[in-house]
Amino acid sequence: MSKRDYYEILGIDKSSSEDEIKRAYRVKAKEYHPDLNPDNKEAEEKFREATEAYEVLSDGEKRAMYDQYGHAGVDGQSQGFGGFGDIFDDLFDIFGRGSSYSSRRGPRPGSNLRYHMNLDFEEAVFGVEKEIQIRRTENCTTCDGEGAKPGTSKKQCTKCHGRGQVQYTQQSPFGQFVRTETCDICDGSGEEIEEKCETCDGTGKQKKTRKIKVKIPAGIDDGMTISMRGEGEAGDVGAPRGDLEIHISVKKDPIFKRVRDDIYLDLPITFAQATLGANLEVPTLEGITEFKIPSGTETGETFRLKDRGVENVRGRGKGDLFFTVNISVPKKLTKEQEELLVKFEESMHENSTRDKKSFFEKIKDAFK
Repeated sequence: MSKRDYYEILGIDKSSSEDEIKRAYRVKAKEYHPDLNPDNKEAEEKFREATEAYEVLSDGEKRAMYDQYGHAGVDGQSQGFGGFGDIFDDLFDIFGRGSSYSSRRGPRPGSNLRYHMNLDFEEAVFGVEKEIQIRRTENCTTCDGEGAKPGTSKKQCTKCHGRGQVQYTQQSPFGQFVRTETCDICDGSGEEIEEKCETCDGTGKQKKTRKIKVKIPAGIDDGMTISMRGEGEAGDVGAPRGDLEIHISVKKDPIFKRVRDDIYLDLPITFAQATLGANLEVPTLEGITEFKIPSGTETGETFRLKDRGVENVRGRGKGDLFFTVNISVPKKLTKEQEELLVKFEESMHENSTRDKKSFFEKIKDAFK
């Protein structure tokens, strides 16, 4: 059975903002939450659908993949209920009381970093290696990210007793709700620092400036994103780093116009070339190539050079090059050129007169 559209599930459209997505999810979650609909399989399924939709649409990268490729772009990335720590934190806000779901998150992974990169047209077409400089959070080199002064140890958290979680029980018109929250003293680690590291003041983190080499693949296009795993902010001890997301902008080229993997250009030709036919020198991404146009070519005609476009960034072959010819009319002529053109026009006038006479004779014959 095919999956329902995520936007339809939440009752929103594709232009909805992050806040609108969150508000729509809260409405659905409150309506179908299992604690408010005990033993209701239909409500449970709708709650699961809404949560899955929110998990994808609230994540910028996953949402972009879903918008472009549908469910095929995000299949296998849904985490199920067990992976929605932040979502269930939102649920606690929804109900203003507790929930039977746990909000313990364990060691938090690092956040993603965003970097904007400008590329020349040729760099995007052929690929390039760039070195960028970023400032990011890294584990403290003094305490190895532990936050404790070297030579000292941590003690068990006095509030959660090492569990990293604290439970709260509340009564409501819907019955008793048990809420399990991350301990605010140890932040879910279950341990307290006795003596803080002097370098990072107990945070376990430091800000560092790093130079990173980025390999730009051939065929990348304006608006695309390169994700570099593990090059983002540092996470908690034992958790992975975030990613570095490089958003690409490509400068326009004065000759070539790119549409996906195809290249388009306008090529001026003379009246004689269009009339008689000619071998034209056509600029391509790899250099000049010859192409023969037939006699009687009209201005505005378009020709194709197969596989002379851009290499597909995902390795699916190359696009084509299309060039449109436009007859260029000279603004200044020599005396000899003017005389030749006058003679040519007179000869064309004689042909035109004969053609007109023949045309009117055909009309007369048609009415006889």
